[in-house]
Amino acid sequence: MFKNYCKTAFRNLVRNKKFSLINVSGLAIGIASSLLIFIVVHYELSYDRFQKEYDHIYQVAIEDKYPDGTSYTPGTPYPALEALRAKFPRTTVGVLYSNYSAQLTVVGPDGSPSIEKRFIEETGVFFADKQYFDVFKTGWLAGSSDVLDQPNKIVLSKKTAEKYFGQWQEAEGKYIRLDNLNTLQVAGIIQDAPGNSDFQYKAVASYPVFKSSAFYPYSKEWNSTNSSEQLYMLLPAGQSSTAINNQLARFSNERFNKGNRISTRTLFLRPLSILHFDSRMENMGDHVTNKSTLWTLSLIAIFILIMACINFVNLSTVQAVNRSKEIGVRKVMGSSRGNLLWQILGETSLLVLVSILLAIALAELCLPFIKHVSSITESVSLFGWQTIIFLTCLFIGVTLMAGLYPALVVSGFSPILALKNKINSASVGGISLRRSLVVLQFAISQVLIVGTLIAISQMNFIQNADLGLNKEGILVVRGNGDSTQLSRMDIFKSELKKNNSVVEVSECADVPSSDNGWGTNFAFDHKPDEKYTLFLKYGDADYFKTFGLRFAAGTSYAKADTVNQVVINQTLVSKLGLKSPQDAIGKDIQLNGNWVKISGVLKDFRQNSLREETKPILIANSKKYYSYTALKLRGSNLGVIKEQVQQLWDKYFPEYANQTYFMDEKIENFYEQEHQLALLYKIFASIAVLISCLGLYGLVSFMAVQRKKEVGIRKVLGASISQIIYLFSKEFTILILIAFAIAAPVAWYMMSNWLHRFVYRIPIRPTLFLFAVGISVGIAWITVGYKSFRAALINPARSLKSE
Repeated sequence: MFKNYCKTAFRNLVRNKKFSLINVSGLAIGIASSLLIFIVVHYELSYDRFQKEYDHIYQVAIEDKYPDGTSYTPGTPYPALEALRAKFPRTTVGVLYSNYSAQLTVVGPDGSPSIEKRFIEETGVFFADKQYFDVFKTGWLAGSSDVLDQPNKIVLSKKTAEKYFGQWQEAEGKYIRLDNLNTLQVAGIIQDAPGNSDFQYKAVASYPVFKSSAFYPYSKEWNSTNSSEQLYMLLPAGQSSTAINNQLARFSNERFNKGNRISTRTLFLRPLSILHFDSRMENMGDHVTNKSTLWTLSLIAIFILIMACINFVNLSTVQAVNRSKEIGVRKVMGSSRGNLLWQILGETSLLVLVSILLAIALAELCLPFIKHVSSITESVSLFGWQTIIFLTCLFIGVTLMAGLYPALVVSGFSPILALKNKINSASVGGISLRRSLVVLQFAISQVLIVGTLIAISQMNFIQNADLGLNKEGILVVRGNGDSTQLSRMDIFKSELKKNNSVVEVSECADVPSSDNGWGTNFAFDHKPDEKYTLFLKYGDADYFKTFGLRFAAGTSYAKADTVNQVVINQTLVSKLGLKSPQDAIGKDIQLNGNWVKISGVLKDFRQNSLREETKPILIANSKKYYSYTALKLRGSNLGVIKEQVQQLWDKYFPEYANQTYFMDEKIENFYEQEHQLALLYKIFASIAVLISCLGLYGLVSFMAVQRKKEVGIRKVLGASISQIIYLFSKEFTILILIAFAIAAPVAWYMMSNWLHRFVYRIPIRPTLFLFAVGISVGIAWITVGYKSFRAALINPARSLKSE
């Protein structure tokens, strides 16, 4: 019987090639889209789950409660490491310090650094101790974690060892110079971290190196906190994180919350499971993923699948008219409704299986491009056990969702009516049901279209927003800011200014708009400390001209190597309760325990992404903090100018690798995930429209066949082609407008939530919704109009004769 069902199913597919192709195409596109989304979502959710003690690993973070809000930092004061080890002897506490933009240089046998093997590693260079790798288990190809408690040792990942020494086996025992300060012996090789980890180790130096070097910021002060210095705890089995948090709260009150502190500071545990998704603070990886984004993607995958299944249901029910006699004969010959039900479900499962195989081929073709719409940078496979389970569940779910209702309808035919050919399209499945499914399908596509339009509009707003500074044509050269480099920066700056393509040059500790944050407490006008954090930036007197910062009052400070005067922004003026920027000029503000005068007030500029509020900022000159050189360039051939800067750098800093970037590109990186989401909306809105068009085309094709005689009679009675097209189009236009009424509030709710991630955002205008419904109506008219136009061109004599 099963073999007979398969033969019948195959014959029906061949007999109805057009409808089978539409069904298979729609399902394949929907399943392929869902499969790719599943891979992205599963990959993001799998971050660091390979750790054996995943559920027992926690990060020690800080919560600071201020009168006007709460802030968080993943860093801890440097003395906290030993204090927490003493307080929690049953836990394992490891330390990891991230050394961003570190320079690694291979040292030759004669002790001289290599010019050819000298690299700036923006991320992935750390300091750690032995206990850190007791928390995070890592495979060791050579050596062991014991070396990280020894001075002047460094451990490399397999890829880094191959990059620097050719083969990783050759690296052990060799020497590497770190930041032109410490010559370290390679004492171990570790396995490369998987791509789905926020801890991408390239090189890990022993923690004693960090503590002993005057260049690095290690301090015994409890008030000194750096987000790069992070502690991780491994709790023993049975140990409650709640109990540890309660003890940390008491410890924090004893250690921090005394005297005139402006915030209530509390240490608390963050489980490893949320580090990749907690947008309150950064992690050691290259991005934080908002879980709401993953749920949005999952919802889009479900939407696309539902649309594909709606196509199947609609086409299968209306197509059942052509099978009425077959069903009638089978029932007369003794087939039960159950037999017919299984037969139709079997045919559906065959279609779904073909669709899944085609979807796998489509997904395999698209997989290399997945890095453009996600954070996946490594090669991923479609054929993991999770994917197989997903496709199996998809096969069962789609078969039931797409095939059960048509099977119930067809198996319920009356044999007498079926044999008399009195089953028509109006009675199969009910017109109201098909209309409802079309409405649902277009409602989903319009939600995605509106989402796409709003996402594009917001990203365009960000692209063109006035940041209060000049970001175009700014070339930033970064060094490591040690004493040797600082001694040569002035002559380097003077040589740069001789280039006709260089307009301005500034030495600074940070550019105005970056993802860095250096906060401190402060006092104003000889009053007690203010109850909020002041954020610092350091730059020379040319800082303001170079970056195009605009003054609301006063002027820049005079040229100097140390702090003599300072400049603040309008937000700080407002928070200080001053009536105007001019009122701040000449007033005293306390910085690092010293009172200095305010020489100018800047108009607000965006120092972080537009997701965040403008912070109170102070800018001062202090050469000891400078590690950046920023150049304002003129001309169009910026690549040539960049090469000239590189040559000048090599002349004055031959022992330093060069790291340069254009500021506008760095700012663009703030919104990488938003750009990816906007691109995803574009792709899936297009897919939704395509699936809708396939369904409409199939339905109109069937209607054209069913209403062939009606069209012929109308033409004989004088109906024009445009009237015939209107006959087919008017019902779908009404259905699309009903779908819009459903989609509009859903889209508004979803995109309002998304826009609330930005402090600075566009308003949701009605024109975006009208444009979306216009797109839907236009596409429907084109789809319906094409088929109805062909139906209207048929000679009425032929259509009436054929009936």
